[in-house]
Amino acid sequence: MVLSFFVLMASLASAVLWTTASRADEPVQGPAPTVVVQPNDSLWSIAERVAPDRAPLGVIDDIRQLNDIDDWYVYAGETLVVPRGR
Repeated sequence: MVLSFFVLMASLASAVLWTTASRADEPVQGPAPTVVVQPNDSLWSIAERVAPDRAPLGVIDDIRQLNDIDDWYVYAGETLVVPRGR
């Protein structure tokens, strides 16, 4: 009886882990995250705010690409698409 209980619990645990692992590869749904540029914001400060665990230059490159920005300037009031957390 005890052995059957442990086998059942192990089966349930593996089913939960399998389901969770299969969802990890699914793309994130919903609208892309955005920020509104505030006075005195720069691409650097925005990058540090939205992805503090990543190198700012990489995040800046992502922001520039997502928003088709050719230069390094942003202006207060602009809405920028920012990369999703990784």
